[in-house]
Amino acid sequence: MKLKHLSLSVMMMGASAAVMASGYHFGTQSVSAQSTANASAAEAADASTIFYNAAGMTKLEGTNFSGAVNLVMPSVKYSNASATYPTAALTATNSTVQGVRSGTITDDLIAVPHLYATHKLNDKVTVGVGIYVPFASSTEYERNSVLRYNLNATSLKTIDINPTVAFKLNEQHSVAVGVIAQHAEASLRQYANFGYALAGGNAALPGSVAGNGAADGFADVNGDDWGFGYNLAWMWDINDSARLGVNYRSKIEHTLKGTAKWAKPAAGYTALNAAGFKDSEDASVAIDTPESLSVHGMYKLNPKVNLFGDVTWTKHSRFDRARLIYGNAKTGQGDTTYLFPAWEDSYKVSLGGSYQYSDALQLRAGVAYDKSPVPDDNHRLATMPDNDRTWLSLGGKYNLNKASSIDFAYSYIFIKDAKANVDGTCSFQGVSQCVSSQTKGTADYKSSAQIVGVQYNHRF
Repeated sequence: MKLKHLSLSVMMMGASAAVMASGYHFGTQSVSAQSTANASAAEAADASTIFYNAAGMTKLEGTNFSGAVNLVMPSVKYSNASATYPTAALTATNSTVQGVRSGTITDDLIAVPHLYATHKLNDKVTVGVGIYVPFASSTEYERNSVLRYNLNATSLKTIDINPTVAFKLNEQHSVAVGVIAQHAEASLRQYANFGYALAGGNAALPGSVAGNGAADGFADVNGDDWGFGYNLAWMWDINDSARLGVNYRSKIEHTLKGTAKWAKPAAGYTALNAAGFKDSEDASVAIDTPESLSVHGMYKLNPKVNLFGDVTWTKHSRFDRARLIYGNAKTGQGDTTYLFPAWEDSYKVSLGGSYQYSDALQLRAGVAYDKSPVPDDNHRLATMPDNDRTWLSLGGKYNLNKASSIDFAYSYIFIKDAKANVDGTCSFQGVSQCVSSQTKGTADYKSSAQIVGVQYNHRF
């Protein structure tokens, strides 16, 4: 049996199970947009238009500020979990991984902030900057979960800094271009079944430990990186009632570099250290986050009612494989491992509207269908039991005075029940290197989320 590999790529792509958009996006970067299930990208109502369609900055007079906080309350529960050791490691008494078979893998509450500012230089040019969180989450199984050998805990924190300039071409058309600087910090914990190898399953690691599960170890891995991309936008006022917009966000390339620190059983410490499982070693993985294209519209039905719509396509197929490189070669394994999630491109469709209840209060609501990029149960990650989801959102905007307003929103996200068949064997991966201790596992997942958002807007 081959010893444990770990993968920063699994963590990077899968850790945002708790943040509720398909794939690994956070899902909302503005409370005014959240209140319409992100259908209102063509509205350009405040400075957060930098994220959804930066050409909308030309619609804002003077200097504008928007600060938002989203409180995410996720629920990702697993049940009926089971796992087995690889065929070569089976014994009459210990062929099945022992441990906890159900539980919750998400935090109860996650707070995510976003900041935006715009300034109109003249009648033609507006500049702005957005500082927002596209991915932010953590997942953690019990340390004695039967699925521990796949990935036991993950955490991901990212922040984008997005300076942008918008140009008003004429009374109908505006365009924008921006640069995105993205910083990512990631960590994971992954367990290893050293017991079998130390009991003689690996000739290079003789020992006296009694087989599967009797000498688990684990690795804590941390890494970070800066990556850079760009955004492009166009907005067209067709007439006084109708508006159309297009927004493009490029892929961002990352090479996460960090350290892997191994905790090893005392009985096999010396042999494992000699085999390449050092107390601390370098680790890196190259990944691309996907580009996305959004087409959205707004229609003023009457002076009190606005209708919104958005369709967003995301090239999630960029996450077809990832390659992790260790600082030290592992005996019989080399220094590289692979992951093949085989994600597919996906889309989200959102519809929403607003109603001006009074001079001060506007009511807002929306619904969205978000298609998951996971092709089937056999490619679903245990750290990310992603599946198709439906958003229901409502909220409003209250004008405190002529210069200040507050947006508020509540969203409930229904996520389709999912199952993950996790296969860490080499035959499944199709290469001589494996991501896991080659265990096979399965579990059922029930997931949902609630998001509460508050946003303050001010015009100077």
